[in-house]
Amino acid sequence: MWDKKKITPHSLRHAYATHLIEAGVDLLEVQKILGHHSILTTAKYTHLTTHTGENAQQRINALMNGFSIRWGGVR
Repeated sequence: MWDKKKITPHSLRHAYATHLIEAGVDLLEVQKILGHHSILTTAKYTHLTTHTGENAQQRINALMNGFSIRWGGVR
């Protein structure tokens, strides 16, 4: 049947932060929004999901595909 989970302000805040990161909002911006003094607090507060990891991989691949490497330098 249905699992009953307690919804708390902390769980809502955590979910909000996770959705911001999944939407591509920079971690430093999330830090500002949440009011954390340390980026380490923000990094611990949020968790990486499969969606976030796939998104990062796509961005890295797109960046790397823009380079053309040949003998004598990078173009």
